[in-house]
Amino acid sequence: MARLTLDGLSVRFRTRRGDAITALDGISFGVEDREFAVLVGTSGCGKSTILRVIGGLVAPTAGQVLLDGRPVSGPGADRGMVFQTYTLFPWLTVQQNVEFGPRLRGTPAADRAEMARRYLARVGLKGFERVYPKELSGGMMQRVAIARALANDPAILLMDEPFGALDAQTRALMGELLLRVWEEAAKTVLFVTHDIEEALFLGDRVFVMTARPGRIREEVRVPLPRPRTVDMLTSEAFVGLKRRVMELIREEALRAIEPGPAAAVGPG
Repeated sequence: MARLTLDGLSVRFRTRRGDAITALDGISFGVEDREFAVLVGTSGCGKSTILRVIGGLVAPTAGQVLLDGRPVSGPGADRGMVFQTYTLFPWLTVQQNVEFGPRLRGTPAADRAEMARRYLARVGLKGFERVYPKELSGGMMQRVAIARALANDPAILLMDEPFGALDAQTRALMGELLLRVWEEAAKTVLFVTHDIEEALFLGDRVFVMTARPGRIREEVRVPLPRPRTVDMLTSEAFVGLKRRVMELIREEALRAIEPGPAAAVGPG
């Protein structure tokens, strides 16, 4: 059984004008234990909506989400979420931010402090425990957010464009760091990105979505060996995969700009 299963997931909503919009239509796929899966697609295709449904933040209109065989019906600590925006508590230090979840669960102070130090060291922030978020760069804040999510020991890590606000160089370095942390922590990850190169560098499988209504158009397996290295980005195999995914997304982008219901504006 897959660690995460989406079975016939659909989400429909009404705009402020009362128009009916189908954001997701019959999404079905699974993510295996310790797999790194990635969602890509045109803007507005429903990638982020999928994560919000899995996270229990949006209720599906039809279908269901199963985590370890159990239906998801609301938010829970078994799903760690990292967003593009920096969601740290500004009044707490870096260490206190990472300890926040374990403290709510009643973890003894000494245990959660040790846990926070361990995860901060894992994301390369040893020595920054007493620093406040406003003193950190964007990349450093996202590293704290990843450490905070991991400290809750979630069954799956949901990441919604976590590096989207970073410059290209920092983004590439964060991708390499995330892979090291993922391999060490042995976690299951579902990652959303607009960046095709990032998707293929990180993922075991890349799910390419259609333009709205969001469906899974194609599953692309990434046969590159692990650990991944930056020199793979120029390999013939990588370039071929990138070309294939680019073609799929371009076709969907062209379909999205055609007049009709598919061009309706809604959440992505």
